Formats: sequence, C-alpha cells, structure tokens
Amino acid sequence: MAKNDTAHPALREQSGADAPTIPLPTFPPPAHSFEDQQRPAAGTVAHEAPSPGSAYDVALAQLDTVADAMHLDDDLRLHLRHCQRELIVHFPVKMDDGRLRIFTGFRVHHNTVKGPSKGGIRYHPAVTLDECRALAMWMTWKCALMNLPYGGAKGGVIVDPKQLSLRELEKLTRRYATEISSFMGPERDIPAPDVGTNAQVMAWIMDTYSMHKGYSIPAVITGKPVAIGGTAGREYATGLGVTYVTRALVKQRMGRTLDDLSVAIQGFGNVGSWTARTMHERGARVVAVSDVQGGIYCDKGLDLRQLTRHVAEHKTVVGFPAADPLTNEELLELNVDVLVPAALEGQITHRNAPKVRAKVVAEGANGPTTPEADHILNDRGIIVIPDIL
Repeated sequence: MAKNDTAHPALREQSGADAPTIPLPTFPPPAHSFEDQQRPAAGTVAHEAPSPGSAYDVALAQLDTVADAMHLDDDLRLHLRHCQRELIVHFPVKMDDGRLRIFTGFRVHHNTVKGPSKGGIRYHPAVTLDECRALAMWMTWKCALMNLPYGGAKGGVIVDPKQLSLRELEKLTRRYATEISSFMGPERDIPAPDVGTNAQVMAWIMDTYSMHKGYSIPAVITGKPVAIGGTAGREYATGLGVTYVTRALVKQRMGRTLDDLSVAIQGFGNVGSWTARTMHERGARVVAVSDVQGGIYCDKGLDLRQLTRHVAEHKTVVGFPAADPLTNEELLELNVDVLVPAALEGQITHRNAPKVRAKVVAEGANGPTTPEADHILNDRGIIVIPDIL
C-alpha cells in the first residue's frame, strides 16, 4: 500500500512552503507518587471510576489496603488496579412467544501475566460491568495464591435465568458464547460456571465455540459434564473446600472439631447447598439456610436430606416443614459458631457487622464482606476466612 494512501487528506504529508507546522505534543512530568499517578493530566481521559459501594469499589479498597501493608511498588499497584480487557456485548434472542429481546453481557480479563485468564460466567438480573471487574480481580488473587498458571476473568449476562424456558436459555447462551468467542480459548480465556449457570450451560458454550472452530475443544471451558470431558467432583468442590478450611480453622484456633458446631448458611445454590451437606456429614449442626426468597431455622439442626428433596420440588428452602421462617438479614445475625455467607457480594456491611454474633465467618461467596465490615469484625474478635482461600 502506498504511503498515506488511506490517510485523511488533512493528515497527508505536505511539502514545500505550504506545509503546515504541526506542533509536537507536550507531556506532563512523570509522577513521583501513587497519588500523582491517579490524577489525570489535562487533556487526558481518566479511567472510569467505580460506582461508590460497588463490588469493584470494594475490590480496589482491598487492593490498596494490602498494597499499603506490603509497601507495594506504586507502578505495580497502578497496573493491578486496572483490568486488561473489557468486552460489552448487546445481542438479540428470539423468545418462545415470537418477541425479540436484546440482552447485555460482559466479559472482563483482569490480568494474564501468569497465563490464560480464568473465571466464571453468571446469569443474574443485577450483573454489571463493575461487578465483573471486581470478580475478575478476585480471580487473579485466587489463582496467584495457589500459584496456578492463570490470571483472573469474569463474565455474565443481565438476565433472570429462572424466567427463561430451556430453549430460550440455550439460545441466549449460544449467542452470548458467539459474541465473546474472540475473547475465549484454551490459551486465552477459560470460563466456568457461576451464579445462575451450570454444567449444561458450560456444555452449550463449549459446543458453540467448537462449532465455530470446526472441531471439539473441551479445554475451552471447565465445569462441563463429565461425559464430555468435565472433572468428577467439580459440582461439590467449592462447598467441600469451605468445609475443609473451616474444619482446619476451628481446630487450630478454637481447639474444636465440626462435631455439633452450629452453622448458618446464607445462600443455598451450588456452594451453599454443598457446604451444608458436607458440613452435616462431618458432624456439624446446620441450623439455618436461606435463598433469595427467604430462610429457615431449626435449633436442633435441619434434616438436609428432606430439605434437598423439598428444594428439588419447590425450588426454594422457604416453606420447609419443621423449621421456622426467617429473613436473610436475620440469618446473618444468628448466634452460631460459624456463619457462611455463600450468596452474593456485599452482604456483611458496616450496618450489620456490629450485630454479627458468629465466632467465625467463612466466606463462601465472592466478596461477601465489605472492607468496613471486615475491620469491625476484626475489632470484635470475629475470625474471617477470606473468600480467596
């Protein structure tokens, strides 16, 4: 291609006396402190600030706290505060009644220094870009903590999957997978299940990606069914991990076992239900659980087998016989040995942290405790097992 053939006429090279004089750009002096680096120079576009109180705002506050304690290099801190790639997609789905709906989805890569990014996909009405940024950042810390060769990522679609038919859910999933496929790949970004998604959704994503490539690529996704290359035990791994870490903590710090330890669990999805089941199997007394519709309480301990059957039939823990109703807010303030917030982020805040009566808070969800609440719990002598473990 000839030089400047595609340039705008006003930008093409000119020669002779008529050539305009183009002033060289001037740059601000280099910053000498982290605070200076956060102040955008005149004429530049500042990075979008997180919404106050959002999950991303919480994640950045946590990063700053740790960076201060570690005396982290200012340049490294600045780099870690920003996500590497962010994708927003708007895509159509034809619903069962013939209507066309436009859905919005996200996929965020926080950091890929250690390898391909790794993180879940959630379907929830409250999904936001800030939330995906925070969850991607937390995934980076999780992978680094275990020295895994992955970075952090997260994605999601603004949708209530419970309001979709199976056919609509598949169509939405396949279209979303197509839209983010340029971000995905075994050596680029590997999604997984999260809130509102499961092994079936992962299978659709894998199949869609593979069809575009022309051959089967199981490594593009984790959390898929075992029959197509998934890992046995993936379904209960997170809940069992919460149980293992809690058992180790109470033995080391309290000199106790899980036997007859009273436990309250907020959230009865994949993580919450398996945490309840695995703790119960090891002797703990699960006295309360909840979901988005409400909670139930029984001081003697809930019958987990009967509760599982009830949830399978009614799609909620609410209405379970031989248990008293309670709200999610009341569950967080129960007088129990262990509280497991396993729902969404931002559940324990500066408002209810003074009312938490559990001896141990084992974080099963991502970011369920805000930085302000974390300080309050620490001052009150309540042990918090962080979610990144």
